[in-house]
Amino acid sequence: MQKFIITNDGEMRFGDVRLHKDLLPWGDYECHGGGMWQIAANGLSVDLYGASYDFGPADFDRLTHIDWAGLGGKILPLIYYPHYPDTHDAKGVAPGI
Repeated sequence: MQKFIITNDGEMRFGDVRLHKDLLPWGDYECHGGGMWQIAANGLSVDLYGASYDFGPADFDRLTHIDWAGLGGKILPLIYYPHYPDTHDAKGVAPGI
């Protein structure tokens, strides 16, 4: 399943994993939350939604940098949908990173 986390160092990591903890750096046992992701239907952004069962929702205030490798190295705008699939309150994530 396509999941993401924000590590203790503030790095956003993407992956196709079974559990959010599979994205943790070696030796870490917690993070600043996470959720699921998918490439938008138009292919122009990454949609972020949901929350990690183990770590809770992503704390985007802790985000300092993004590891794009989990998305194949492709840099795209990130759009967070706090009430997915309802898109009325979508917001951009990390515009300055």
